Amino acid sequence: MKLTPGSVAPDFSVQDVFDNPISLQGYAGKLLLLSFFRNSACAMCNLRLHHLIQRYPDYHSRGLEMLAIFETPRESVLTNVTKQNAPFPIVADPAAMLYDLYGLESSQEKVLATVDEGWRNGMIQEAAAIGYQLVREEGSNFFRLPADFLTGPDQRIQAAFYSDVVGEHLSFEQIEKALSAAHVS
Repeated sequence: MKLTPGSVAPDFSVQDVFDNPISLQGYAGKLLLLSFFRNSACAMCNLRLHHLIQRYPDYHSRGLEMLAIFETPRESVLTNVTKQNAPFPIVADPAAMLYDLYGLESSQEKVLATVDEGWRNGMIQEAAAIGYQLVREEGSNFFRLPADFLTGPDQRIQAAFYSDVVGEHLSFEQIEKALSAAHVS
């Protein structure tokens, strides 16, 4: 079941890839971007993570916390993702517990559907430029679709974005709007 704006974000307690405890309650009183990615070898996922890392200093100074989740074993995340030195926690969720909790979709039809080739090829080239090739991660859920959630200080969902296309996420414009709205209130 997909979550909608205004609903309370499902609570969870897990450990990040460095064994630090992470819980939704730990973000109470803060604006949080909860980003779900496919797997740690996904070039487009790592490109999006790269973009989040670049924006993090500005976003964090304006009150936004971030949490990244990959449907991949911890060892794979440590090998593929942590080399980017993300300044926010990363969670490995190979059993897809959080994916199920937040209603993320797996769809062979959508993942294999034809998309704007120029857009996808541009992303693939940009990912390659930062060291990520388009490869399949053995044992991963290749048909997982990404999603993003913005939760407010009251832990209600302000924005829920379920992608229908690999590589598509909540726009940075929507994140900016949420940050602007948080400063006004």
